[in-house]
Amino acid sequence: IKRAIEKATGGGEGEQFEEITYEGYGPGGVAILIETATDNKNRTAADVRSILTKAGGQLAGSGSVAWQFEQRGVITLTPGGDPDELTLIAIDAGAEDVDTSGDQVEVLTKSNELEAVRRAIEAAGVKIESAELSMSAQNMVELELGKARQALRLIELLEDQDDVQRVTSNFEIPEALMAEVGG
Repeated sequence: IKRAIEKATGGGEGEQFEEITYEGYGPGGVAILIETATDNKNRTAADVRSILTKAGGQLAGSGSVAWQFEQRGVITLTPGGDPDELTLIAIDAGAEDVDTSGDQVEVLTKSNELEAVRRAIEAAGVKIESAELSMSAQNMVELELGKARQALRLIELLEDQDDVQRVTSNFEIPEALMAEVGG
């Protein structure tokens, strides 16, 4: 009882969180990377396996899915300013690609060049909203509407799990489902 009280109040031994990446397959053969931070890897592994199984997926062995993804730097710029000018600044800073199609400008870099590109963009006077390493799929999978709904539901269930930090997959959401979800 004493240990439980100490743990609940933050006292006692410091908790050790471990970062673990799980790999799995979802509906339609979609590859999924699940990044977690946990103080109990047995509980987290069981939870992730259970969610995958219930939603039509399965846990995969280490390395069976990760090869389909590549680590990249993603810098999100604060909205405002001319997108073409921001693109030129980012390319001059060493960015690999710039996406201006959404509400925000996203700058993509090689993982080892993230910090240098971030500094160069800041030095040019552009405000940065976030800069982080992220996994991106090398090949995307198109799913029919039913399988895409299942895969999206699986991703939502995984993201709702407390220990899960990030979920990355390689499926494209059909426009009909985007319209339905975006509502």
